[in-house]
Amino acid sequence: MTRTRIAWLVVIVGLAALPFLGVSVYLLHIAIQILLWGMVYTAWALMGRFGMMSLGHGGFLGIGAYVPTLLWNYYGLTPWIGIPLGVALAVLVAVAIGFPCFHLRVVGHYFALVTLALSEVTERGIVAARDITGGSLGLTPRTVSGASLFALQFPNKRHFFLAALVVWLVGLWVWHRIDGSMTRLSVTASADEDAAAAVGINVTREKLKVLMISAALTALGGSMLGQYLMYVNPGTLSGVLVTLQMLFAAVVGGMYTALGPTVGSALTITLTESLRILFGTRFIGAANTIYGILLVVFTIFMPVGIWGFVVRRLERWASSPAPKSGLPGAKVT
Repeated sequence: MTRTRIAWLVVIVGLAALPFLGVSVYLLHIAIQILLWGMVYTAWALMGRFGMMSLGHGGFLGIGAYVPTLLWNYYGLTPWIGIPLGVALAVLVAVAIGFPCFHLRVVGHYFALVTLALSEVTERGIVAARDITGGSLGLTPRTVSGASLFALQFPNKRHFFLAALVVWLVGLWVWHRIDGSMTRLSVTASADEDAAAAVGINVTREKLKVLMISAALTALGGSMLGQYLMYVNPGTLSGVLVTLQMLFAAVVGGMYTALGPTVGSALTITLTESLRILFGTRFIGAANTIYGILLVVFTIFMPVGIWGFVVRRLERWASSPAPKSGLPGAKVT
């Protein structure tokens, strides 16, 4: 077993033991949100790191959050079935949007505009169907008494922390699988699609594969957030603003590293909670204002993000030559 795997094993065991070490309920609540949003941001970063600037992930998140909630409330269908159906619908939408875009080589800001429309349409559709979805007021999943594995509802936050940990690890595992596969090389080579096609790379298929995986992970994160918060709202779990939140966290944390988006998640959630405690309702827009300022600063001065910067520093330190022993000018015999 390599040192990296040993380190990961220690981290996983340490995180799994966290709920049983007397941590307060509030800190567990923050940790659960960091893990779930970290997975969502990791899903978006799968697109961003390959230059596919998607602004439609708020739509995938909303689909993942609302589908299991609606199926549970109206048909009593367990989230164990509703969540996969929400993920499948998000993937179908991703194919419907991505295939014509990639086939016709709609890239750059044009692709961003197409996906932007997806986020906007999803949010507007949820608001317009207020008789079913609750509109802008949101919707609360039907609750059951006590803990229920069937309803995926756990009053004890320890259970949901472990579930969030598993989901987060799935996101990181997918990241490493793509990062170490031919898909990464294929999508990276697609900067010159004609040259890539000449050597047998199906650029459309590889890009679509990344979009489908990213949409599936985002929808899964939306489903888990809806189940944990026991409340879905178009303003917080869908739309353009949520997508911009993903972009901010991934860029600031570092979207070229596996842990970067999670670092961004920890920063955004900690900042939001701190401002809520300090200002309450007196400065509601403080978080978004600070997000915008930090995004500009990090894009200009630290484009690799916080964790990317740390990783580069550690790599330089590890590769630097060891200092020679002895005094300057001393003769070694």
